[in-house]
Amino acid sequence: MSIRLHINIDHVATLRNARGTIYPDPVFAAALCEQAGADGITAHLREDRRHIVDRDIEILREKVTTFLNLEMAATDEMVEVALRVRPDAATLVPERREERTTEGGLDVAGDVERIKRVCGRLAGAGIKPSLFIAPDAAQIEASRRAGAHQIELHTGEYCDARGSKKVELLAVLARSAKLAADAGFEVAAGHGLTRHNVVEVAAIPQVVELNIGHAVIADAVMVGLDRAVRDMRAAINRGIALR
Repeated sequence: MSIRLHINIDHVATLRNARGTIYPDPVFAAALCEQAGADGITAHLREDRRHIVDRDIEILREKVTTFLNLEMAATDEMVEVALRVRPDAATLVPERREERTTEGGLDVAGDVERIKRVCGRLAGAGIKPSLFIAPDAAQIEASRRAGAHQIELHTGEYCDARGSKKVELLAVLARSAKLAADAGFEVAAGHGLTRHNVVEVAAIPQVVELNIGHAVIADAVMVGLDRAVRDMRAAINRGIALR
């Protein structure tokens, strides 16, 4: 069994925007990732446009030949963007202006009806609705009631943990992945994953997709984007071999 590897190219745009130039181009980076074997491209259009901007998403939709996943807040503005651009999937994530990066999973259980309306609008337009959630039974059940087609388990706590705590959190991810798959979801995972900690997550049998960005772009600074993607794929394959 293979795992879909989607590369998040947000931080190519972060580097571009740091100097206000037109390079490096996240669309060109997406093409390089596809050529290196990525199964899809993920981009997060934040409300403050701190990295990816509207024009990036529009051109990515034209140029991406694999699969385009738009990460977005569950707001009217972002739903309108998704309905106009028509990505293949839209992953709803929590968003706060003051955070450096997404800090946790979406609280679906606390806002089921609103998220259900958003999922319905996306699905009605042929866009797969995905929810980025904590590995928690209540959030998985709420995601089912909200009409999501896929859930992406937040792996950040696992990635930050050490020793016995890391083992414990990996077990939580594994239980949640099984619970979600049994509920009929496609199960993705992401946040904080690197070549070193992805192996154990890729070994979870129910995980069919990984969304990875920062670590790949960081490796690319040292070894180039093609090799960074291929090295991540190799690490994922080591995990699959453990299943």
